[in-house]
Amino acid sequence: MVHLIDRRVQGKNKSAPNRERFLRRYKGQIKDAVTRATKGRSITDMDSGEKIAIPVKDVNEPNFGHAQGGVWESVNPGNDQYQTGDQIERPKGGAGKGQGQAGNSEEISEDDFVFQISREEFLNYFFEDLELPNLVKTQLTAITDFKNQRAGYSTTGTASSLHVLRSLRGALGRRIAVGGKSSKRLKKAEEELAKLLAETSDNQDPRILALRQEIHHLRTRLLAIPFIDPFDLRYSNRIKVPKPSTQAVMFCLLDVSGSMDEKKKDIAKRFFILLYLFLQRAYEKIEVVFIRHHTSALEVDEHEFFHSRESGGTIVSSALRLLTEVIQTRYASSDWNAYVAQASDGDNWDNDSVICKQILLNTIMPMVQYYAYVEITDGEPQNLWQEYTQVKEQKSHFAMQKIEEPADIYPVFRELFKKQKK
Repeated sequence: MVHLIDRRVQGKNKSAPNRERFLRRYKGQIKDAVTRATKGRSITDMDSGEKIAIPVKDVNEPNFGHAQGGVWESVNPGNDQYQTGDQIERPKGGAGKGQGQAGNSEEISEDDFVFQISREEFLNYFFEDLELPNLVKTQLTAITDFKNQRAGYSTTGTASSLHVLRSLRGALGRRIAVGGKSSKRLKKAEEELAKLLAETSDNQDPRILALRQEIHHLRTRLLAIPFIDPFDLRYSNRIKVPKPSTQAVMFCLLDVSGSMDEKKKDIAKRFFILLYLFLQRAYEKIEVVFIRHHTSALEVDEHEFFHSRESGGTIVSSALRLLTEVIQTRYASSDWNAYVAQASDGDNWDNDSVICKQILLNTIMPMVQYYAYVEITDGEPQNLWQEYTQVKEQKSHFAMQKIEEPADIYPVFRELFKKQKK
């Protein structure tokens, strides 16, 4: 028999298995609470988890007890305030306290079971069963590029990778090492020969003949050393190393013309939050760029993006042109993965919608990983929708959906980023 002992360190008064079992059991209530949590949050304000409240009646555990069988006799205490037939006034209730005003259904009452979920648990519930489609450049499950990197020198390689300077330095060092002793002896022998020739004029002196023979031998030996040998050749060595693509930029495009009221802007904000949270699961660094437009486009901060009011018509191509300029000037490097989310009510000048289609097909779509367009309206699709439909037919990483009310946000998001069948 094998005994398994779990010695994992647990926090005080905490039990990981019990917590996991509890989260699985009340998964539906937790997901509903998480879905409501986006209201009032900033797009980038996701550094904490969420406080979840579940009514106490939903967390009651089953229990075993003895049945009330047989003959029982009981004595109950009486009272000195009420008699049979008296009518008792209903107490004023509210928030589970028995007094005060009725509580808001969105607020946490004292009758609710309240607990905190972590940021990771929050994201797991929020994006369960979702993934970005297979994109052209990378897949979020394994975002890894490779780059060539210098790794010293090698003795083998192609002619194009030959490092001439390093090879000549090696050859020089070899010649010095191999012929160093002979060079020193040659120099000394030449000095001795010159000294003997100065002392005597007899060229047949045995000492002179011996020195001349030795000098000839040393010079022949030195000349036999090759200037460069295949052993001296060195080639630049390059290897491929993994390069994680951990940077992403998210572009939020919003129509702020007179036809976009606060309700539509609120729907757009919730959709942008969903996309930001989703990308945050795959990338370590995410930059968010806010572009608002009516007849002209402007890059702004988040507060002005959602709360500024404009009047007049709509020219969507102004936002697309500004988007193109920002990508080309600041995010043109291959290190950045660009995602675009556009929200509009579909109103646009007739002639401008055709221009938008051309800009998307010719310029923007080759530069981005994914482009999601949501049209917030309860009416019939406008001309912009018709032109964007043609873009969707030609580009697999372009998606579009229609949102009529806040309840449609999450289903639309799931439809845009649902898992693809293998």
